[in-house]
Amino acid sequence: MNTENVRNADVLITTAFLAPGDEVDLLLRDAGLTTRHEPELDALPAEERETALAGVRAIIAGTRPLGADDLAAAAQLQVVVRTGVGYDSVDVDAATRLGLPVCITAGANRQAVAEHVFALMLASARRIPENIRSLADGRWNQLTGRELRGATLGILGLGSIGKAVATIARGFGMHVAAYDPYFDEEFAEANGIRRATLDEVLAESDFVTLHLFLDDTTRNLMDADRLALMKDDAILINTARGGIIDEDALVDAVRRGVIGGAALDVFAQEPLPASSPLLHTPGILATTHVAGATREARGESGRIAAATVIAVLGGGEPQFVVNPEHRAAAAQEVTA
Repeated sequence: MNTENVRNADVLITTAFLAPGDEVDLLLRDAGLTTRHEPELDALPAEERETALAGVRAIIAGTRPLGADDLAAAAQLQVVVRTGVGYDSVDVDAATRLGLPVCITAGANRQAVAEHVFALMLASARRIPENIRSLADGRWNQLTGRELRGATLGILGLGSIGKAVATIARGFGMHVAAYDPYFDEEFAEANGIRRATLDEVLAESDFVTLHLFLDDTTRNLMDADRLALMKDDAILINTARGGIIDEDALVDAVRRGVIGGAALDVFAQEPLPASSPLLHTPGILATTHVAGATREARGESGRIAAATVIAVLGGGEPQFVVNPEHRAAAAQEVTA
């Protein structure tokens, strides 16, 4: 490790769940780094934002936007690490042009997200929020729910989290069908998962859970036409990214009984405005992007992020890079 680089480096931390003096902060400081916490960097006036970015060599980023102007303003920047697996909040194209690796903390929140899927699924299936509201209003309504055993769970995206979801589903006695462009046949065979097309998963499942990255191929994937393919009592669950669902189409589908309901942890706009119809439509359950918000997952994510920053600023290689093509731009800059 090039300790001189480490001693001179500053790290900007915008992840909201990381704080001065916590484990991650101490790990970075013990490595000789100075840290700066700005969880609402995007909300700062331009001049204050530029000041916060000046001299920064690494950014540990949360879900708030980190745009091209921010990356360009950090002239000494060497790496961006997103504490999570989604990286749509970072302008990856801009980072690539600047020769910057963008990393994620892969695997850190796999179990947490998978468990939250079933928290949402059970809450919807057993109508728990509705029951709680009814009881608080002085009514003793013993609402009829449904069991998970014997139901078909459709998984769109059989990656790390999708696989964890499928494993838990087996414990509930569910049938599992999955779609993924890069389908893992070996895992599917070992775990009794049936491979299906996207449309087949939607048409045949009692519950559909999304575990896809948000990009141009998945944006508004769940539009009115695809929602119409689902069973009229099916529940759509999203802990991936809000932009995968056409939210206006979803509200309309739930209100008209095209599908049975939805349970959402992520939204196209975050924080979700209090006036959003997603919060005022019976049959739609919403949580505040907390699927990965466990002590265990956040702790591991922070540790991976810190280790990545320390390695890169010390002359080592980044891990879990989402834009390996950044190397070409960096090489061109060196030879220019």
